Amino acid sequence: MKGDLKENSMDKAYMIGEIAQMQSSSDLNFIADKSSKLIEELSSWNVEEVTLEDRTGNSVTLTRKSLISQLSQIRDSMTLERSKYYLKRLEKGITKIKTGAINDININLWQDYDDIITDSLWIFNRRDNSGNHNAEYWGNFIPQIPNQFIRRYTKKDEWVLDPFMGSGTTLMECRRLGRNGVGIELSPHVADISRMNIEGELQSRGTRSDIYVGDSGNEDIISEIRKKSTDHVQLIIMHPPYWDIIKFSENSNDLSCAGSVENFLDMFGNIVDKTYDILDKGRYLVLVIGDKYSRGIWIPLGFYAMNEVMKRGYELKSIVVKNFNSTKGKRVQEDLWRYRALVGGFYVFKHEYIFLFRKSGRTVKNKKQSI
Repeated sequence: MKGDLKENSMDKAYMIGEIAQMQSSSDLNFIADKSSKLIEELSSWNVEEVTLEDRTGNSVTLTRKSLISQLSQIRDSMTLERSKYYLKRLEKGITKIKTGAINDININLWQDYDDIITDSLWIFNRRDNSGNHNAEYWGNFIPQIPNQFIRRYTKKDEWVLDPFMGSGTTLMECRRLGRNGVGIELSPHVADISRMNIEGELQSRGTRSDIYVGDSGNEDIISEIRKKSTDHVQLIIMHPPYWDIIKFSENSNDLSCAGSVENFLDMFGNIVDKTYDILDKGRYLVLVIGDKYSRGIWIPLGFYAMNEVMKRGYELKSIVVKNFNSTKGKRVQEDLWRYRALVGGFYVFKHEYIFLFRKSGRTVKNKKQSI
């Protein structure tokens, strides 16, 4: 079955031949027996993914779990008609790769992507701390967020822009997933931290991780990116400060230093403006942001920021609510915050928003609007 192929590989021609024999048979017992033998072989492999590969190097990769599941459906079919249906579906999945215009997901093997979330409520029990990912930098977001969107809305070797790079979470995920990443960071010190984090990740297929120090709302930074890195990107991921919840610097261009919510939104909207042209038409922008309290009043910062993006030629595609159990600042004060909530008549934040937008190409003349 393996021949001289690598450890996690199965001869693609062998599998196709086994499927063809089962498809030509009218004996359910024969089909069940063939399926059982393939399942037994795969079950003995200590791998998560199986590559079906031919001698010319053409291959398709499935999770071992998915392949066993599909073979089990064939084995357990109660009718010949149903077994032939599952056989045809499996054959199609391993012989015909059908991907969309904006990602590498093989729709013919859609069952194989059960780790890609399609629901609007995201609950993560823990952050991914593998590799150089860590939670030492205040305000960074969990790696699972850029991972999900990079896989869903880009192809390998395409470009992802992060205008609020921070400690480099997005660019580390780009590096892992075979995408080119370009990040902008206002603080030279934080950019140095990000550079060390990113360089510690294994580079995938010669992709690039380009870092620029400066203000994302400055046209010169975007011009420099276009000259030195790429003229167009295929995804923008924004994780700005949640206004003044965490003050990251004393720089007047830092959104966390904005004097008012109106000032924050003007500064944020300017960055959306400056990065607009570099994103390809029809591609996506992701905004990760939360709300805040000010003097006991809930400030719906996330929806204000959402509105700023929609004023600028973007269509809202989805709103995801993502939970978090504790922040770095509240980790040892959960009882205190519960007490404060009971006394003050408010609720403790346990969520933030992820807004997904598509660039429509429409120009909006009147971008300013009172809130």
